[in-house]
Amino acid sequence: MAQAKPLMRVLAGEAVWPPPVWLMRQAGRYLPEFRAERARADFLTRCTTPDIATELTMQPIRRYGMDAAILFSDILVLPWAMGQDLRFIEGRGPVMEPIRNRQALAALSPDRVASVVAPIQETLRRLSTDLPASTTLLGFAGSPFTVACYMVEGGSSREFAVTRTMALQDPALFDDLIALLVRTTTDMLIGQIDAGADAVMLFDSWSGILPPSQFRRHVIAPTREIVAGIRAARPGTRIIGFPRLAGLMAIEYAEATGVDALACDTSVDMAALAKRVPDTLALQGNLDPVILRAGGQALTDEVRRIRNPLRGRPHVFNLGHGVMPDTSPDHVGQLVDAVRDPG
Repeated sequence: MAQAKPLMRVLAGEAVWPPPVWLMRQAGRYLPEFRAERARADFLTRCTTPDIATELTMQPIRRYGMDAAILFSDILVLPWAMGQDLRFIEGRGPVMEPIRNRQALAALSPDRVASVVAPIQETLRRLSTDLPASTTLLGFAGSPFTVACYMVEGGSSREFAVTRTMALQDPALFDDLIALLVRTTTDMLIGQIDAGADAVMLFDSWSGILPPSQFRRHVIAPTREIVAGIRAARPGTRIIGFPRLAGLMAIEYAEATGVDALACDTSVDMAALAKRVPDTLALQGNLDPVILRAGGQALTDEVRRIRNPLRGRPHVFNLGHGVMPDTSPDHVGQLVDAVRDPG
């Protein structure tokens, strides 16, 4: 049963010791077996080919016995599934045809999503039978604001100034884009749950660039709507929220959205945060990926510094961001051993 899995117990508000551990981007280029598989196909083909996506998701489970496997996919699969042009360019990242006006928004087709993501749901079905019984299977999506940033900007950016300007100068258009993303994200995550995901995670990687008033409107409100929509359709679903770089707004995010776990970025003092949120709220995080990259005694010491003060409350050990591509696989093994040390 899913509830017997250590990570699912934590998401239900139980303190588990040692805490369960998994890592964002645990299926990634730092693994030689991932690099070998990566040569077979381009990124979107890997995401939408069940044989490849299943293999990539399973690799860190086989190597490290992580407590969770997170679906190998990408947050931009959703706008791509609606018809927005998307390419991934080495050294540059995602490149999209920008959505800058109502005509471009109207050209998107949410009716296409179900058929385009069907292979991803097949990957989840396979993983739900292939994973060890104690391993949680996580589905995920990007939160509407972060996905909108890429859709409007046409790719990555330091400030996403075009997106934020649209939200201020043409709020009706931006609100309609967010509303579309709320509906399609909710439906997509329900589909992932139906295909076998034990829980789902919402990544709001760029939420921290917004001032509080805009954060409440474009991060908290859409997330609350998605959480409510999922719970209405699939009661009891556990949801992790990651409002990266949100600072103090993360506390309000956790209270207002109804997520079961708050994933914390590297900047957060989790021991201090734990005193300001309910004891039943699971905290996830938050080792600096650079410390993982460095390894050695500094890594073991930092794992203990994060982990030990949270003993007795629900905690999922993770990074504050994703594994860096040039990280040694041995360092990841060292991290897992340090987290699982019962002392």
